Amino acid sequence: MLVEIIALDAADARAAQDGGADRVELVSDMAAGGLSPAPAVVESVLAAVSIPVRVMVRTTPDFTARVPAVLRRLRELRAAGATEFVLGFLTPAGAVDPAVVDALDGAPWTFHRAIDHAADRAAAWPRLAGLPGLTSVLTAGAPTGMADGLPVLLAEAPAHAGLMLAGGGLRESHLAPLTAAGVRAFHSGSAVRPGGRWTAPVSVDLVRRLRQALGPATPSTLPSGS
Repeated sequence: MLVEIIALDAADARAAQDGGADRVELVSDMAAGGLSPAPAVVESVLAAVSIPVRVMVRTTPDFTARVPAVLRRLRELRAAGATEFVLGFLTPAGAVDPAVVDALDGAPWTFHRAIDHAADRAAAWPRLAGLPGLTSVLTAGAPTGMADGLPVLLAEAPAHAGLMLAGGGLRESHLAPLTAAGVRAFHSGSAVRPGGRWTAPVSVDLVRRLRQALGPATPSTLPSGS
């Protein structure tokens, strides 16, 4: 089982690692749904932990690929040491937009929750499966989060569990049905912070609780690039 925790800074990342997380997703500005962190934050997080860190490449709250700005941000993040990334863009028609994927040069990456906003979700999955370097698709099953999207994830899991990273309002009650359906990668943010507040730091104890609920990581089941 893979456990990925959202971190906003080095203290969050250390707490995630100490609690047993396998990977960190590093972002800023969760009020905007998660934007790219500053390069200095990337450097501090990479210096603080030994687990993989995937860094958000997103300059605006929507899912439009503003290519010059995104490529500029990607260069800045790489210069700060980032080697794994999170991004996800849609065309104006709501289809998967691979506009900047080639610029990743095969680096491992996660397609962000843009899939939850796609016009044709069923068509998005096969389009994503062929993109180079992609190891995870972060999805809650619905734009409003997993409380509404869980049935969608359970229906999709038989075909797409190998790419599925379940997250976006993940709660402990979701774990049993998702694991029973074959999902092996989980993503948590507010649920591992006291009171579910983004202003609170990541709690080692809450991460550990999630890790223990899922069991230990099994290298043979982790997506490549993890």
